[in-house]
Order: sequence, then C-alpha cells, then structure tokens
Amino acid sequence: MKQVNEKKKWTPRRARRLASSILGHGFLTVLSIVWLFPIAWLIMQSFRGEPGAFTKYFIPKTWTLDNYIRLFTETHLFNFPRWFMNTLIVAIFSCLITTILTLLTSYAFSRLRFKARKPMMNVILILGLFPGFMSMIAIYHILKSVGLDQSLVALVLVYSSGAMMGYYIAKGFFDTIPKSIDEAALIDGATKNQVFWHIIMPMSKPIVVYTILTSFIAPWVDFIFVSVIMKDNYNMYTVALGLYQMLTRENIQQYFTEFCAGAVLIAIPITLLFIKMQKYYVGGVTAGGAKG
Repeated sequence: MKQVNEKKKWTPRRARRLASSILGHGFLTVLSIVWLFPIAWLIMQSFRGEPGAFTKYFIPKTWTLDNYIRLFTETHLFNFPRWFMNTLIVAIFSCLITTILTLLTSYAFSRLRFKARKPMMNVILILGLFPGFMSMIAIYHILKSVGLDQSLVALVLVYSSGAMMGYYIAKGFFDTIPKSIDEAALIDGATKNQVFWHIIMPMSKPIVVYTILTSFIAPWVDFIFVSVIMKDNYNMYTVALGLYQMLTRENIQQYFTEFCAGAVLIAIPITLLFIKMQKYYVGGVTAGGAKG
C-alpha cells in the first residue's frame, strides 16, 4: 500500500489561527518577562558584593554570600533569625485557628437552616468589605487594656479573629457536595460532628488547602497591624516590619543588599508551599466540589 503524504493546504483560516497563536504566545512572553524581571533583579542584588542601594548596572560585578551570612551573624541591630521565628510562630498558630474557624462557619452556613442564617451571612459579608486597618487603633487600645500589646499572642488574635468573614468561598465549595452524603451517614448512626470531620473533610482537600495557604500567607506579609501593635519592640517584630527598618534613610545605603537577601529567604517557604499545593489551591478557588 502506497503512503501518500499530502501537504496541508494553506488556507486563510489556518493563517489567522497561526497568527493568533503567535500573538498570544508573544503577549504571554512579554508578561512573563515583566513579572520575572523584579524577581531576577532582587535575587541578583542579594548576591551583590558592591555596597550601596543603587547601581547603574543590572548584573553585579562582584558576587558574594556575605549578605546572607550577615543576616544570621550580625544580629545586634537587625535580629533577622528572631524575626523569622516570630513570623513562623504567628503564621502557624494563626493558620490553625483561622482554618478551623473558617471551615466550621462555612459548613454551618452551607448545611444548617435557621432564622438568622441569611441576615448573619449578609452582615458578615458587608463587614468584610471594610478594610481591616480602619479598626487598628481601636484594636490596639483594646489589646493594651488587657495587657496583650507588643506580644505574639496579640498578633495571633488579630489575624485569626476575623477568620469567619472569609466563609463565602469555603461555603460555595461545601454547597457542591451532595447533602445525600450527610444524610446517609446520619442514618447509619454518625453524629454531625463525625460527618464533618470523618466524611466531609477528607472530601474537601482543595478548600482546606486553599484556606491553609491564604491564612498562612496573611500574617507572613502583613505590615500594618504588626507596626501598630509592636511599636518599638524590636525583638517582637515580624520579617515584614523588621526588614523595612533596613530601608530607612540612615540604614538603606549599608543594609540594602542584606534586605534583598532577607526578602529572598522569606519568599522561599511561601513559594515552595504554593508550588506543592497549587493543584488543590486552584480546586478551592474554582469551588470544584466532590462528586458521588
């Protein structure tokens, strides 16, 4: 049998599709460069051996690890290891409390029916529209009155106290899980508590991971609340506020490259966590519920 290799005909439609594909990939390439350029610049500056905040060239002439070493050895003025541990402790405890409260609230609004359900959902949704910093002065004075100002406990309470206001995404996910699963488990003798923890939670990995990621990142990058609550207590700073001190007028020329090194280090845990759990994060955002 003879094999006939026929060349595809070059049609106007095919030409338009090819042009559209080239333009699309070209546009995405430009966006990638725009997004990656600051990251590449920051990483290179963290290895720069020349002092000063600004240089006329993009690629450093001298490469060194001293900026990273000084972050962990010269702690008399900027105690980066202490700030990193403070941030990690606050992020972990805030993440645990926020995740539990958010999932419990979302599941209750999704499954339970009571008179105040819709008014409560509307009120929480409206309150969540207001930025948190509007209340930071009042929050500071409340914490100070009970003796919790300038403490890590205060930060954990601040970051996790408004957890229930983020219920709507998790609720949308739970709404996609058939209620027949709950009913079948209740008929078999399970309690509502057992249904939630042993049946619904294993089926809800995407929204659980999404909630964990968002609640972990929030205290990691926050600057406003920690600057108000901690004031001048250097030892209780988190990395966001601590590294900012390196950029003040009197410090930026000497510590700018160390700031870049610190910025790279604090980005590593979040980046690795996001890459590891990206598929679950996308599933939680799109509220792709369980089937069956």
